[in-house]
Amino acid sequence: MPEDFRQAPETGRPVRVDTLVRLRWISIIGQTIAVLVVHFALDFTLPLYACLAVIALTAWLNVALRVRFPVTQRLAPDRAAWLFAFDIAEIGVLLFLTGGLQNPFSFLLLGPVLLSATSLPPRMIVWLAVFAAFCTTVLAFYYYPLPWDADEKPMQLPAIYIAGVWLATLLSLGFIGVHAWQLTEEARQLSDALAATELVLAREQHLSALDGLAAAAAHELGTPLATITVIATELERAIEKGSPLTEDIVLLREQALRCRQILGKLTELSADSEPFDRMPLSALIEEVVAPHRNFGVAINVALNPHDSTEPIGGRNPAILYGLGNLVENAVDFARSTVDISADWSGDVVSVTIIDDGPGFAPEIMDRIGDPYVTSQHRRRMNLGGEAGGGLGLGFFIAKTLLERAGATLEFENRSAPDRGAVVRVRWGRGDFEQSLAFT
Repeated sequence: MPEDFRQAPETGRPVRVDTLVRLRWISIIGQTIAVLVVHFALDFTLPLYACLAVIALTAWLNVALRVRFPVTQRLAPDRAAWLFAFDIAEIGVLLFLTGGLQNPFSFLLLGPVLLSATSLPPRMIVWLAVFAAFCTTVLAFYYYPLPWDADEKPMQLPAIYIAGVWLATLLSLGFIGVHAWQLTEEARQLSDALAATELVLAREQHLSALDGLAAAAAHELGTPLATITVIATELERAIEKGSPLTEDIVLLREQALRCRQILGKLTELSADSEPFDRMPLSALIEEVVAPHRNFGVAINVALNPHDSTEPIGGRNPAILYGLGNLVENAVDFARSTVDISADWSGDVVSVTIIDDGPGFAPEIMDRIGDPYVTSQHRRRMNLGGEAGGGLGLGFFIAKTLLERAGATLEFENRSAPDRGAVVRVRWGRGDFEQSLAFT
C-alpha cells in the first residue's frame, strides 16, 4: 500500500443507516433475480433454498435496521464496519453455494470493501480487505459445483484459471480499495480546508468591522447619556443641601460624564483609523511583517518601485492573513534571515518572500497548496533545535485567500549554492487596488 495510506490518521465519518439499507436492498433484489433466473430460466441446478435462505437473512437484517434506527440515524464507523463484514460474508456464502471463484459474480466481493473505503478509517478498511481476501482464498478451494446443465458434465475450470481469478481478486481488493480511499480522503480534506478558510476569513472580517461597530455604539449611546447627565445635573440643583441623596446624584452625574468621555475616545479612535483603511503597499507589508519580528530571525523589507506612484487601497483581511501566513511560514523555516521585496509598475504589483531555510522538499513541490500536505523532510530551527513539520492547512488557506483576491502564486527553491524557498505573489495593478477594497 502507499505510504500515505499506511500512515493515515484514524479518519472516518458516521455512515447513514438509510444509505446502507438502500444499497443492501438493491443487492438483495439483484441476488434474488440472479438466483431465480439461473434456476428457472436457464434450468441450471443449484441449491435454490439455501441461496434464498441466505438472501432472506440479509433482508431480515435490513428490516431490523429500518425498524431499529430512524432514517436520519448515522452509525459510528466501527458499527458500519460490522455491517460491511456481514455483506462480505453473505456474498462469500452465496459464492460457496454457486461455484466459488468459478462463478463470474465473484468480483462482487469487492463491493463492500469499495464502499467502506469511502467512509471508514484506514484501519477498518484494511481489516475488511483482509477478511474479503480470506473469503476469496477459501472459495478457491472449497465450494459447491458451478450451476450447470444437468445433462452435461459439471463445469470444471483449470486450476491455473482459478489461481488467476484468485490473484486478480486480491490485487483488485488492494488497488481499488486504496484508490477509492485516497480519492475520498482528498475530497474530505479539501472540504474541511475550505471550511477552515471560510472561518478564518469570517474572523478577519469580523475584526475589521469592530471599529465601525464601536463608532455606531458611541453614536447611539451618546443621546441617552446626555439626557442622563442633564437630569442628574437638574436633580443636583433641586435637591436640598445636606440630603443623603446628594452624594448618589453627584456620583450618577460623574459616571454619566465618564461614559460620555469613553464613547468620545472610541469615536476618536474610529475617526483616526479612517486614514489606515486605505494604505500604501509599503504600509500593508509592514503591518503583515510586524507580528513576526523579534523571533530570532531578521526580516528585511525592500521596496523596488518601477513607477513613481505607489499602489494604494483599502485593507483586505484576506490579503493580510494570506501574506501573514506566508511570512510566518518563512520565519519558521528560516535559519537567520527572511527577505521580503515589493515591486510595482504601472501594470503589475508583486511581493516576493525569500528565506534561507532548507527550501521546499522535492516530493511536495507539485503539491504545494493542497490541504494537509506534509513533508518527510525535517528541518531544525536555529532556536530550540526542535524538528519541524510540513506546510499543511496554513499554506492552503493562504493560497486560497490570495487567489480569491486576484493573486497568482509561484513557489520555487533558490538556485544553488544558495538555500531556501521563494514565494512570489503577483497581481495586476488594477486587480490589486480593487482587491484591497474590503467587501
